[in-house]
Amino acid sequence: MADIIKVSATSLTTAVAGAIAGVIRESRHAHVQAIGASAVNQAVKAIAIARGYLQTDNIDIVCVPSFIDVDIGGQERTAIRFSIEVRAPAPAAGAD
Repeated sequence: MADIIKVSATSLTTAVAGAIAGVIRESRHAHVQAIGASAVNQAVKAIAIARGYLQTDNIDIVCVPSFIDVDIGGQERTAIRFSIEVRAPAPAAGAD
């Protein structure tokens, strides 16, 4: 699996957004992971900002959230993982 962009409650949303946009431009998909309500909030804001950054390159993204169990210091925690991919272009009108 590709590198995971880990987001904390104190992460700067614009910095995370830049990282997301860079990974999307390079590999067309990214994984963002957060544990806790504040970290998830920062991650969602960063994804929205990254979408704006990518619009200048005519790239639109979609995001699919899921739960994942992670081990942190021998303790199991539940994280939210956002799988972000480039949205396939819509078919052209009248392309039947």
